[in-house]
Amino acid sequence: MPKLGMEPKRRADVINATLTCISLHGMDGMTLDKVAEYAGCSKGVVAYYYKNKDHLTIEAFKSFLAYYSLKIESEIERTMTAGEMIDVTLKHILPPYGEDAEKKINVSQLDGIEKMFIPYEDQARLFLQFFSKAVLDRNLQEVVSKSYMADLQGIAKIFDYGNKMGQMSVEDSQNAAYGLLAMVVGLSFFRVANIPPANGEDNRYICEDYVKKFTGR
Repeated sequence: MPKLGMEPKRRADVINATLTCISLHGMDGMTLDKVAEYAGCSKGVVAYYYKNKDHLTIEAFKSFLAYYSLKIESEIERTMTAGEMIDVTLKHILPPYGEDAEKKINVSQLDGIEKMFIPYEDQARLFLQFFSKAVLDRNLQEVVSKSYMADLQGIAKIFDYGNKMGQMSVEDSQNAAYGLLAMVVGLSFFRVANIPPANGEDNRYICEDYVKKFTGR
């Protein structure tokens, strides 16, 4: 049994280790033994908090998806325009290419949201692993459905705010949010599959152009 008072950190270490393991070895290659090795604890500690691999996978997926919402919410300010809020959103859900391989995965809030980080390459690999698994796993489907429904509502609220403030012109904020999120998911898959646009640019400009239709920027 883990030491008293260590539970939050142990749980965080195990989740971070699970995401690291999935990124490096794939969903099928992730085992409780490997997770324990990456977390620097015993397999018994991992099993104490997460009863089996499926339970651990679901909790890691929840933390992976929650990471984006937490980062976005922490950076959006009331003084921002709707366009700036969308820019913050896109920065996290479809980040620009970056060289950050030396940094480690951390989806824990224990040391503050500003310390949370997932390297670009890990984001891409985790996205592919989780979503390919979710195609056949109903439990993972429920996780992503709940997360994306909340995301859709958040994006729609930004579009509504833009309309109210005269900063945007959006006929149907719900449909606009659905289109933007669906586009992000599709572009993310294309990135992982290494399918660049014909011009060879970072495909995130396609989302930026979509938003410009509403902002006139």
